[in-house]
Amino acid sequence: MGEGWQLRPAGGATGEAYVAEQGDQKIFIKRNSSPFLAVLSAEGIVPKLLWTKRLENGDVITAQRWVDGRELKSYEMNNDRVASLLSKIHQSRDLLDMFKRMGNHPLTPEHIHYKVSRKSDEINIQDPFVREALKWLEDNLPEYSEDNYVVCHADVNHNNWISNSENHLYLIDWDCAQVADPALDLAPLLYVYIPKKDWESWLGTYGVDITKDLVKRMQWYMVGQCIENILWYWQRNEFNDIAKWSELLHTILHEAGHHTS
Repeated sequence: MGEGWQLRPAGGATGEAYVAEQGDQKIFIKRNSSPFLAVLSAEGIVPKLLWTKRLENGDVITAQRWVDGRELKSYEMNNDRVASLLSKIHQSRDLLDMFKRMGNHPLTPEHIHYKVSRKSDEINIQDPFVREALKWLEDNLPEYSEDNYVVCHADVNHNNWISNSENHLYLIDWDCAQVADPALDLAPLLYVYIPKKDWESWLGTYGVDITKDLVKRMQWYMVGQCIENILWYWQRNEFNDIAKWSELLHTILHEAGHHTS
């Protein structure tokens, strides 16, 4: 990068991100970030990509413009800007084409069910409620044509939405992205952040009607995500979080007409 740059870790789960500073210049550096960062940058979904370099060891380093922004608060997810940006992402043909060219296989409900079932077997979770929820997932696999799959971010937590000083909204951290049913993103966003009474207007801004089919698919993906989170916290003995996700899981299964034992 030349002389005089100071590098410091930028936090984050992977430990692969850094902030580089020189005088009043500041850029965001990441190792092995998502290969379709260029498309995301061109569409204004992430901060501008400045350059990409491949190192001798095969690692790829990317530099992005530093955004002086802040993470959205939970309540701000109930906002037209969030619905509009997610809609733009889900409708992007360039993103989808690039993803498919890279040979990414769609994430199907069958694969999600297989993954969480295997995980629960691996950690040998003895919770009968989780077993029951896994059985429900298997019995209620949603049908949705893969022709209508989109690029899903797959981690729409409020911490990944950044608003800058000009009020431009970005969705960052694309390491988990998948080609999947758009309900994969919609479910956690609506169930975790949006009051039920606002679902219709939020989805209207996003660009779809609220239908029985969409609600059923969102229920399915949310049940899958609840189980995934319960397993994750189970391994870490974080019982408050297990209780929180179990409660949501109970609510959704009840809403779906399944009477839990």
